Amino acid sequence: MHSKKRRRVTLQDVAKHAGVSRATASLVVRNSPSISDATKEKVHQSIRELGYVYDRIAANLRSQSSSTIGIIITDVANTFYSELLIGVHQELEKHGYTVLLGTTFDSVSKQEQLISTMLEHRVGGLILCPVSKSGKETIERIKGLDVPIVLAVRELSGVIRDYVGIDYKSGAQMAVEHLLKKGHKRIAFIGGRSESSTWKYRMEGYQLALKERNIAIDESLILPSSPTQEGGMEAVREILNFPKSDRPTAIFCFSDLVAFGVTLGLRKAGLTPGKDIDLVGFDNVPESEILYPPLTTVSSFAKSIGKKSANLLHRRLSDNQATTQKIILQPELVVRD
Repeated sequence: MHSKKRRRVTLQDVAKHAGVSRATASLVVRNSPSISDATKEKVHQSIRELGYVYDRIAANLRSQSSSTIGIIITDVANTFYSELLIGVHQELEKHGYTVLLGTTFDSVSKQEQLISTMLEHRVGGLILCPVSKSGKETIERIKGLDVPIVLAVRELSGVIRDYVGIDYKSGAQMAVEHLLKKGHKRIAFIGGRSESSTWKYRMEGYQLALKERNIAIDESLILPSSPTQEGGMEAVREILNFPKSDRPTAIFCFSDLVAFGVTLGLRKAGLTPGKDIDLVGFDNVPESEILYPPLTTVSSFAKSIGKKSANLLHRRLSDNQATTQKIILQPELVVRD
């Protein structure tokens, strides 16, 4: 004998249970600021008791708009992106948006899949942190998207979209200049994928700082790798295989995450970071301050990038004809041990 299928709880049921109009209940589930806290609590109590689930996609279809925003990042384990997400959420929640998160793990195919999934869920707009190896296919795909999109952290050549990032070239230059002022001349550049715009800008800053001191660029000291802790460990292991006379005395790391891997690699080799080899990171994630010794790094203001990206997207959703903006934040060197 089959049990009778339970009827789906409607918003009208919630309104009746809470003793409010359906319009008021609708405003509550859409996080409208015009409803009092007392009324909100009453409606939410009824939602919990009745087990109501808001069908956001159906609501979007009725209104011909979407209150859902997609954000696609490369590495959820990297605290830089965690900070960026905090900034995005803080701003978008002010405007009543719901955020869908996707992580590519720096894979082009995963990025393509996530973009398709976000569109299937009818997101109103996208904030995309492109993967390192985003090529022509990705660029053409993004150009053809019919939803507002903001690029964050990495630019894509030939794509005219709103963008938020920092001056990576200037940040890298100040990091290397810091090491030069300490008397270092053999400075390695470790980590990051050479295909990405962020690596290329850092490379320009690295080279400029050396050239201004008339120091020749030694290609053997430039070791791209996965922009991860594991990538940093692998790259520094390669450097430690150099004859001692050829080893660098200091390392500029693509990111703090790479610097953490370099630190572990040095310690495993019996070397002391900051004593045997100086390090400078990039991003100023919270862990860089509690590393021993604390890491000198370049602050790239991840939370601000998130906030400004969210604000640009909200602006674009409100006015799709608005002028395209490119926001470049200025980095700061944070000197530690």
